[in-house]
Amino acid sequence: MLHERRASMLFYIISILVVLTDQLTKYLIRTYIEINERFSLWGWQLTHIENSGMAGGLFQGHARLFGMMAVLFVISVLYIRRTEEMKGTLIDCSFGFLVGGGIGNGIDRLLFGQVTDFIPRSGGVLNVADHAIEIGVLLLIIYVIVSWLKKAR
Repeated sequence: MLHERRASMLFYIISILVVLTDQLTKYLIRTYIEINERFSLWGWQLTHIENSGMAGGLFQGHARLFGMMAVLFVISVLYIRRTEEMKGTLIDCSFGFLVGGGIGNGIDRLLFGQVTDFIPRSGGVLNVADHAIEIGVLLLIIYVIVSWLKKAR
């Protein structure tokens, strides 16, 4: 029971830290860096863009729809956490990153009608929430593989 509580707290801590870090970095970028401006921070080359679509700039102009999808996604993850047998530190970390990233980008989409991106990478320009979602997916894949291996024994 104590282990489940610690894992649950980890879920909330990760979610909150992701949202706070994501929103703080986006606020700083929007406040101090012009759109399409490139700049260097601690050796990293960054670019401020605003994206009213989804990953890779697809479906421009539908940010609020994707914002509602983010709300449904977060509700789904919270429901799964309560009802499924998926328990433990690894899955709670995964869900924490997924929910934090979903909330971070959802806030932008619903409040501003676009998402602030600034971290160039092959295939596009991302933000902290995007990277958190990627980490969450990776941890989910690891969880599924580990669970499958445990059941196979």
